[in-house]
Amino acid sequence: MSRARSTIIRCVEQEIYLEEVTCIIKGRPISNDSPIIKLNPVLDKDGVLSVGGCLPLEYLTQPGKHPVVIPRSNHIAVLIVWHYHQQVAHRGRYITEGAIRTAGYWIVGSNGLVSAIIHKCVICRRLRGTLQTQKMADLPADRANPGLPFTSVGLDVFGPWNFVTGRTRGGSADSKRWFVLVTCMPTRAVHIEVLESLSASSLINALRRLFSICGPAKILRSDRGTNFVGACKDLNLNVDKPDVLNYLRGKGCTWIFNPPHSSHMGGAWERMIDIARKILNAMLLQKETTRLTNEVLCTLMAEVMAVTNARPLVPVSTDPDMPAVLIPFMLLTKKADPLSAPSGNMDTTHIYTKQWKQVQCFADAFLKRWKRDYLSTLQSRRKWTEEKHNLKKGDIVLLKDDQATRNEWHVGMVTYTLHSRDGHVRKVELRKSKQGNVNTFLRPVTQVVFLLSEGVDKE
Repeated sequence: MSRARSTIIRCVEQEIYLEEVTCIIKGRPISNDSPIIKLNPVLDKDGVLSVGGCLPLEYLTQPGKHPVVIPRSNHIAVLIVWHYHQQVAHRGRYITEGAIRTAGYWIVGSNGLVSAIIHKCVICRRLRGTLQTQKMADLPADRANPGLPFTSVGLDVFGPWNFVTGRTRGGSADSKRWFVLVTCMPTRAVHIEVLESLSASSLINALRRLFSICGPAKILRSDRGTNFVGACKDLNLNVDKPDVLNYLRGKGCTWIFNPPHSSHMGGAWERMIDIARKILNAMLLQKETTRLTNEVLCTLMAEVMAVTNARPLVPVSTDPDMPAVLIPFMLLTKKADPLSAPSGNMDTTHIYTKQWKQVQCFADAFLKRWKRDYLSTLQSRRKWTEEKHNLKKGDIVLLKDDQATRNEWHVGMVTYTLHSRDGHVRKVELRKSKQGNVNTFLRPVTQVVFLLSEGVDKE
């Protein structure tokens, strides 16, 4: 084994460092352009090129006195790195390099080679690989379409909050209420309805109240909560694929579901829920008691809705000629008349004598400010600015599970990729096997770790 090792390494060195070996044999100095001139190379008794170095040899162990010089470009270097990377139980680059150096090998330019091999290691990806990301997608078209308020909405449920339902001699009976928050996608206005339970029937009643007050919505967006899915079934929605638009029969309404475990795709309404929670907590701290009745709780939610709709949509201007602050409530007051106003340039001469011209001028002023001040703030991508690797059919991935440790995460295979309008993959269909049962489901790329591509050389 020792003779075979020396013969193989000697052949590799003579192929790459023939000039250096010849100079050492003939006693000539090595050229300054040589990549190993700083190693002070020497030949051992077997004719293998080794590191001479400048350290006292008595302080070094036997394998580390004269490490064998291995060129990075040769396949032997790759095999050595793979071997000792497995020997150290797939630890990091520094530990792998230390094991290689201790074994008596000096790989020229080993930093980049070890890092590249660890980057390709499937086991290391499974242990320490990061979740997939992708460049931020373009905003939906309905997010930038200045139509009537609550024509395109996103909704989610939050809660519960406790309240007193009745008082008896033995004490008080408590109950819970949930709330469905509906946010208008273009204007960022919100509407809150009370739910007695998380059932589909309670959600349908809340939607009927919303449509009665604000008018029917054309596009609804939500996550895949059980009450939302149940409401779709009760409303005769046909959910074949998550990315297919499902039309509400008789209403001309579209309900779009986000993939499971993808709360970042519903940031427009998740942020509003966070604001509503903070406002409600602040209001409850101002009360003498937190034991509320149903009437007080509903009134509080109306106050939360009013405060939320009074928030500025853009930074407050310091220009004295623009004292007004752009808020969602400015547009909500226009919805008293759902009929579209006459188009064209409005003459401001009679705005103080004719009320319909006042309304139209205020609406035009809001629309101009909405396009100039608010719509422009949505143009920049604040994060996820780089294009990432697109997953493709046949890729092997690791599925994130918040309820289990990383070693217990399941491995799945991508069976279908859903491309956005810009050609990037942000949702994938996966297949995994558990105890002989094969399951297929949808996940965003932020919930998987890429392990291996189909057809990649597994060496």
